[in-house]
Amino acid sequence: MNFPLAHRVSGFGLTIFSEMSRLAAEHGAVNLGQGFPDFDGPEPAKDAASAAIRAGQNQYAPTTGTPALRQAIARHARRFYGQDLDPEAEITVTSGATEAMLAAFLGLLNPGDEVVMFEPYFDSYVPHCAMVGAIPRLVPLRPQAKADGAIEWVFDPDELAAAFNARTRLCLLNTPHNPTGKVFSEAELRLIAELCQRWDVLALSDEVYEHLVYPGARHTRLAALPGMAERTLTVGSSGKIFNFTGWKIGWAIGPAALSLGVRRAHQYITFCSATPLQGAVAAALDLDDEYYQALAADYTGKRDYLTGVLRAAGLRVSVPQGTYFCMADFSPLGFDGDDVDFCRWLTTAIGVAAIPASAMYAEAAKPLARHWARFAFCKRPETLAAAAERLQRLRR
Repeated sequence: MNFPLAHRVSGFGLTIFSEMSRLAAEHGAVNLGQGFPDFDGPEPAKDAASAAIRAGQNQYAPTTGTPALRQAIARHARRFYGQDLDPEAEITVTSGATEAMLAAFLGLLNPGDEVVMFEPYFDSYVPHCAMVGAIPRLVPLRPQAKADGAIEWVFDPDELAAAFNARTRLCLLNTPHNPTGKVFSEAELRLIAELCQRWDVLALSDEVYEHLVYPGARHTRLAALPGMAERTLTVGSSGKIFNFTGWKIGWAIGPAALSLGVRRAHQYITFCSATPLQGAVAAALDLDDEYYQALAADYTGKRDYLTGVLRAAGLRVSVPQGTYFCMADFSPLGFDGDDVDFCRWLTTAIGVAAIPASAMYAEAAKPLARHWARFAFCKRPETLAAAAERLQRLRR
């Protein structure tokens, strides 16, 4: 029987991420598409998870998160950003960062509200708008070559200012930015903050890659800027910090009035997240500085390796300031087709999977992505080496 879908999801198809992963599996390709590590995170976190399971911590957690994890998140915010948070009222544990984002949309937005965000964007942002009846106002990030030939992703301040109006309810920021790897500068953040305050707009800052920032860049938390703490929700993720993406432990932090909106929605989405894994993440957040430094250093090496491989294969590469993704322009190869055609061909003929950048653009702006693909370097050295061997075929 053929039953119609609800309007809010009827326009959603199979994501390109699923398609590329399926193609990679069918053709034995090295999967540099979907952003999940092919290695595990720190042993102390795994030990803590096992110990919590054996100790009987296996029933429902409080809907807002276990006290131990909320306290650990507060210590983390104080340690790295000088923020003082109330774990009882200002921290909510969610089933991954994506759920935190959806709960914030459901709890804070009404149909017809407008959301200012940058394009390209993480693929769930626009569907979240559709689910709550909000309207995305997209501001493009454009690749710009610097004097030394490096590519940076920039936005037009006038275009950003023009996106704000009396209907704007929320400004959604992602820094470090997926997929471009841009880390928004403090000057850029101050402009965003000024517009949020001028229009009395809330801010939702997706900072899941906060510890994956490379030499020459510095991550600044939007909520730390003057006048922003009381209007900003910050989203974090243990999956990106500790390479346990399958654990799905995320969080939203912000003032009690905004956190209440998240909590009201969260209790009817997942209610709570896995109890023993919350204890494990609490232990991981308290790891010493050496862990966090080693994490950034390891990913710096992987970034430099893969961007070098792509450049040697003939692509024009945007070296990311953060995240574990890099964008590459394949137009120098003379490929006759768009980014979707290229990524399908790259997977089936070359044996390396990537994500076409247009998956992260609205329909009207997809021409901006026509020659760009996103590659993930959150992989073991032998995985990246196998991809490098195959990518050499592009030169031939």
